[in-house]
Amino acid sequence: MKKLTKPVCISIAMNKYAYYSYFIEKEFEAGLLLKGWEVKALRAGQVNIRESYIILHSKEAFLINSTILALHVVSPDMKCDARRTRKLLLNKQELNILSNIVQGHGYSIVSLSVYWKNSWAKLKIGVGKGKKQYDKREAIKERDWKLEKIRMKKINF
Repeated sequence: MKKLTKPVCISIAMNKYAYYSYFIEKEFEAGLLLKGWEVKALRAGQVNIRESYIILHSKEAFLINSTILALHVVSPDMKCDARRTRKLLLNKQELNILSNIVQGHGYSIVSLSVYWKNSWAKLKIGVGKGKKQYDKREAIKERDWKLEKIRMKKINF
């Protein structure tokens, strides 16, 4: 009998700014189509997804504007484009859901985090609407109030 083990997820990079700028309503997990030097760079943590976003083109999803820096051990013969467009691996049903949400409702698809799931590089993407400035201020006030409550509890005990 085979043991059922829980997949190990190790975070590489997070995009906290996405949660600050968008109301994330739905999340998806997508695989990344990477080259060998990009996998090595991910293992070293040389990735930035803060300004990245996802576009849908001809029934495929692509990660735009993410940066994966090449390591110094990469062969000089190789062309390493740190900001190249990377294809996302999603199934047909997920792509249909994403395209239906984004087309008519003014939603955006942003990258939330990059992580290892067992030995596979995965990207968590979120569908959300952009926040207005007053929404961002409210989120800051709420976060500060939560911290203040925790501090008050520590002082009382």
